[in-house]
Amino acid sequence: MTTSKWLHVCPKGIHDLLLYIKTKYNNPLINITENGIDEFNDHTLSLEEALADTSRIDYFYDHLYYLQSAIENGVNVKGYFAWSLTDSFEWNLGYISRFGTIFVDYHNLKRYPKLSAIWSFLLTFEAAKSKGNLPTCISTLTAAPSHMSYKILDGSNGDVSIDQYHRYKEDVENIKEMNMDAFRFSISWSRILPKGKVSGGVNKEGINYYNNLINELLDKGLKPFATLFHWDLPQALEDEYDGFLSPNIVDDFKDYAELCFKEFGDRVKHWTTLNEPWTFSTYGYAEAAFPPGRCSTWQNLSCTAGDSATEPYIVTHNQLLAHAAAVNVYKTKYQVSQKGVIGISLACHWIVPLYDTELDQFAAERALDFLIGWFMEPMTIGEYPKSMQSLVGSRLPKFSADEIKLVRGSFDFIGINYYTSYYASDTPELSEARPSALTDSLVILTKKESCILQSTSKWFYVCPKGIHDLLLYMKTKYNNPLLYITENGIDEIIDETLSLEEALADTSRVDYFHDHLYYLQIAIENGANVKGYFAWSLTDNFGWSLGSITRFGTIFVDYHNLKRYPKLSAIWFRDFLQGKIDTYDH
Repeated sequence: MTTSKWLHVCPKGIHDLLLYIKTKYNNPLINITENGIDEFNDHTLSLEEALADTSRIDYFYDHLYYLQSAIENGVNVKGYFAWSLTDSFEWNLGYISRFGTIFVDYHNLKRYPKLSAIWSFLLTFEAAKSKGNLPTCISTLTAAPSHMSYKILDGSNGDVSIDQYHRYKEDVENIKEMNMDAFRFSISWSRILPKGKVSGGVNKEGINYYNNLINELLDKGLKPFATLFHWDLPQALEDEYDGFLSPNIVDDFKDYAELCFKEFGDRVKHWTTLNEPWTFSTYGYAEAAFPPGRCSTWQNLSCTAGDSATEPYIVTHNQLLAHAAAVNVYKTKYQVSQKGVIGISLACHWIVPLYDTELDQFAAERALDFLIGWFMEPMTIGEYPKSMQSLVGSRLPKFSADEIKLVRGSFDFIGINYYTSYYASDTPELSEARPSALTDSLVILTKKESCILQSTSKWFYVCPKGIHDLLLYMKTKYNNPLLYITENGIDEIIDETLSLEEALADTSRVDYFHDHLYYLQIAIENGANVKGYFAWSLTDNFGWSLGSITRFGTIFVDYHNLKRYPKLSAIWFRDFLQGKIDTYDH
């Protein structure tokens, strides 16, 4: 219940009401002229706290979701007005109730946008309503009812973000100005195949966009590195057969990948099938932090569907099969003529024992098995790590003989996404807990307090030496595969109090890149087979569950007008790549 005693939140009611009006009164033209929720005018809150109206965001999310459903069911709705723009006098409640998306300080009448007003920060590479583009699981869940679990911290949804769809030439020019020689980007599956399947039709507008981007990169002397899947599954496939929970996904992903090879492979020579499949499986199906927002209800009460004990393993299994099927079609039909390479990018932390004990040493090894070995061992020896087989048991899928042949050796390179490191401690008591992919390893990971400078993201401590140790682990454990560092970077929180000049002075990011490149260079000198490095990221952008409250970019984006400004880190990279800076100048 809200401040107003008569107001209980019932989002589905708007759907049922509209269908009633449609049926009862011959489907008249309708505008939603008021819809909103109030909160109590709490004088004990700071301004920052008062602006964080997450319950209002939930309210709008939920009602707009059901409104959209009603429209899809034929209701003739042509407009929607939120109530209200600003806080104001609320009849018999006077000023004790606030309905506004704009906070009004009643002492001086100054206006401040609440979180609900800042509801249009949007997603890199996506102009979501551009011609032919249908929903993905991300666009659906960022607009879904709050009880469906997936939430963006600041209420943003990724529909326009930095609008690279229309500004790609400017961004490519910025890459060139930084003296980079390559650009890594993701292809949106639903932009190419709006219904997820080749049989559902190809969106030529989407093909044209990526052709234009690729050609612009090549014209500037930049190598395109294309990723086929970065978690934005077409919603049509989620609706039809639950996406990566079904083996049906394997052929549909293979067909999508082959279409991309046909359309772009004459110019794209570096392909990544999946970006961070561990993140997609674990955050999407074990704890509902990422789309599609599934988990066991005991794991997260807001989950309405899922099983944290089984689904992450099923999804990973199907991701590996889809990856291998795409690699197989590339290698058998396109690689010889197109002369490219194909791989996969993995989420990779470095993990060390919390204490110098045998138990914690084994714990660190298990944690690496559950993070990296989960993918590397099927691709190198054809089976999941022994520790996973032992601890997960019958919940861990098995590969058939034909699948082993398909998956084993299914990469030319491995992409390493490295940000931070952790300590591992052996925690056998977790075996008494309900089974979950989050705890099956019987390990608790803690932040490396010996590292420095926690960033905006709570999981993120800066541990530069970890990249060196991780790369030598990959060299020793997996026979020194060809590696690219496909993500490495640090974020900072958006601080509206900073001047533009202050916001561009990202010295902590310069330190981060300098230190990681220093340890990367040492790893290469020690024999790690690393052939490339991509900083994350080019521009500030939509940061998944953090929305747009955090900035990872070397290029500052003013979200009010989307203008780009190079930060100090962009200038540092320019000078570093010109040979003016030596990472050994430590």
